[in-house]
Parts: sequence; C-alpha cells; structure tokens
Amino acid sequence: MAIEGPLRELGIHDVFQLLDLSRKTGALRVTSELRHNEGTIYFDSGVVVSAEIRSNPHPLGALLLRTGKITEADFERARDMQQRQGDKRRLGEILVALGVITQREVERQVRFQIEEVVFEVMSWNEGYFSFTEQAESKVPTELTVRIPVEALLMEGARRIDEWSRIESRIPHVGVVPSLAPPPEGGGGELDLLPPEWEVLALIDGERSIRGLATELGRSDFEVAKTLFGLESAGVIVLVDPGTAKRGRPSAAGELAELVAKSERALLAKDLDAARAAAEQAGSMQPHDATVHMLLGRIHLAQGHASAAAEELHRALRLDPMLAAAHRHLGFALVAMGRFKEAVASWDEWERLARSADEEAQRPDVERAREAARVFSHG
Repeated sequence: MAIEGPLRELGIHDVFQLLDLSRKTGALRVTSELRHNEGTIYFDSGVVVSAEIRSNPHPLGALLLRTGKITEADFERARDMQQRQGDKRRLGEILVALGVITQREVERQVRFQIEEVVFEVMSWNEGYFSFTEQAESKVPTELTVRIPVEALLMEGARRIDEWSRIESRIPHVGVVPSLAPPPEGGGGELDLLPPEWEVLALIDGERSIRGLATELGRSDFEVAKTLFGLESAGVIVLVDPGTAKRGRPSAAGELAELVAKSERALLAKDLDAARAAAEQAGSMQPHDATVHMLLGRIHLAQGHASAAAEELHRALRLDPMLAAAHRHLGFALVAMGRFKEAVASWDEWERLARSADEEAQRPDVERAREAARVFSHG
C-alpha cells in the first residue's frame, strides 16, 4: 500500500505516527523543492532502522575517521575486504569483527546518522512524502540499531523548540562563525566546557555551521547551540554569507519588495518562503514594527503561538498605535489559552481601529472576543 501526499495536508509528524501505529515496513521518501533536498527513512515494523539524506550523507566510514574512532589503515582494510575479497558484510560489521571498534560505538554512530536525517526532515513544513512498503529483506540496516518513533518525535519537538529560540541569530546552518575582536583593555580567562573548546578550535572564519558539524562528527543542532552560547558571550561573531555579499542594504524599495514577497507567500500559504523573506526584511530594518507584525502573523499561521505573541509584542513596543498588531495578538493569546489578555488586546484594537481594512475584520474579532470572554470566566 502506498501512502503519499503534500506535507501541508498531512504533517511529517503525523506521517511518522501513522507508520508507527500501523507497524509498517518500507521506505518513506520526503522531498523538498524549497530546500532542493530529499531524505529517505526506512522502517521495520514501525521502527526506524536506517536513514539517508541528499544534502548531508555522512558515510559511516568517513564519520568514524573524522571522529578519530578508526584509523585510515583500519578503514582501507575494511574497504579492501568488501571490494576485493567480496565480503558481503556492511562496513560496521567488518570493523567490529576486526576488533578496531566496538559494536556499541558503531551503533552509537549509526544512531547519530539516522537521528540527524530524521530531525532534518521533521523540520520541513513543505514538500511531498511517499511511503512504499517493502519486504523486510529489502530494508537496509546497520547492525541492530532500532529507534522507536515516539523517542524521535519527542526529541524532534525539543529541537524545534530550541531552534525557535536561537534562529534569530542562526537562521540556517550556512552561517559562518569567526572569532570576535579582543575587548579593549583585555579580557578575563575563558571558562568553557570541552565541547565548546572543540568548536572554538576549528573556527576559522570560513567553515559554516554545517562544515564544523561535519568536521567534528556532531549534529548541526548541537554545534549551532554551542555557537549561540559563544556568540552571546561575545567570544565569536556570526555572519550570514548571503547577507554579507549583498552588504547591508537600507533602500526602502528593497525592504518594501521583501515585505511584498513575504505577503504574497503568506497568502499562498508558502509559510517557509514567507518567513525567509520577512526575516531578511527584519535583518535589514530591525526596528520596523510592520515587519515584526508580519513575522507574528507568519508564526501564527505556522501554529507557533508563543513566537507569534513575542513578535507582535515587539511590534507594539515599536508602535503602540498599530491596530492590526493588537488584533493579531488577540488571536495568538487565545491560542495560548490566555483569554483575558486576548480580550484586553481586542478592546485596545477596537479603540484604535479606524481604517476600512480593520473595520472589515470587526465581525471575526467580535465573535472571537465573545468566545474568549466566556472561556475567561469558565
């Protein structure tokens, strides 16, 4: 049985839960035209057993070499057994049999590979998925790694929440860190943890976050979190190469074009594109209230009520008279269960609403406000 469709109709988390509950065996392929990427996750009776992705293949042998788990000679010996001696075992199994690495360590690295693919795919809001059932013998596996879907969903949700906290500074894994200039008068000694020193030692102003993660054999997520902490401490600076090549444009025309592009994408429900354009506009003009309101609307459309409320509050700090921001904030607060605050926000909207566009929203606001009042007294 084939299961397929666009991710806008059935989210990737729902797809995973469906395959888990129905104990499916086969291959789930997820493609994203926006990212020019494709991932494949293999299931055995509803459990994830293997995964691969076009953008970051992480071959096991290369991963083990980079992380210093095996030597070049160990790797070449295992490859020779496969290619010249016809050994049909997978690379990990051969390395374990040679005694150069433990099965536990291979399984740890394979699990890391699988999880990184799954968490990357779980972050996609657009794209197309298709699941094809296969016989158990056709599903590739490496040793005995079997990861329950529930564990992946819980960790995936945690990572998405963490990314939402750091993405204002690290919008994507192509960002390049470099060492910050030393403070005037010198600074105190750095008190860093070993994983932070490992990342800091490889920063050269050229490697991106993904490049550092690949070099270290660690996840993009963990490296990004570490860099976020180092940047917050003033140890490094983060540069988006795309923005750097364009310089720091300030022309009102370019800003308006980005806002219009975001609005069009939002209208077409292409939320990833809408957010990318709005965030680019925000980097150009961080004190524009309408840009923050636009970001709040996009977050709300994505179901991220807390992030939406944060952006809308920021817009209102910049322009307390922005009626539309009060209106959208009311809906964000309702989604968070904060009904009294939502009513207050809509009351403020009513006081400020004067334009024809805002008046056209009155019936929807009135219905929502009455419902919120009922719930606030419940």
